[in-house]
Amino acid sequence: MSNLLEKISELNDLILQGKALEGFDKHYHDDVIMQENESDPTIGKEANRKREEEFFSNITEFRGAKPLHVTVGEGVSMVEWQYDYTHKEWGVRNYTQVGVQIWKDGQIINEKFYYNS
Repeated sequence: MSNLLEKISELNDLILQGKALEGFDKHYHDDVIMQENESDPTIGKEANRKREEEFFSNITEFRGAKPLHVTVGEGVSMVEWQYDYTHKEWGVRNYTQVGVQIWKDGQIINEKFYYNS
């Protein structure tokens, strides 16, 4: 489990350094499935990377992100984040989100985000 803690910590550090897409490329499986709350999941690394690129390109002001809690279990990690930014379409966003990551072959194969929308 310490290996997963190292991996999720490295990913969190990359996000904090403004290198989220670099972290995505390194730590996400080719067959990754990502889902926001109960929205339809996005399947595959290429489709999810495009989704991530769109998200970041729509941020007009970034005020901060902070991992509040990190938990690691057998093949799973969870991170609670505090985010504060302005998005071109959604306006000012300041909220807490929990991401649950399922790992396979040393990479994230499934990630679901839980937050108040």
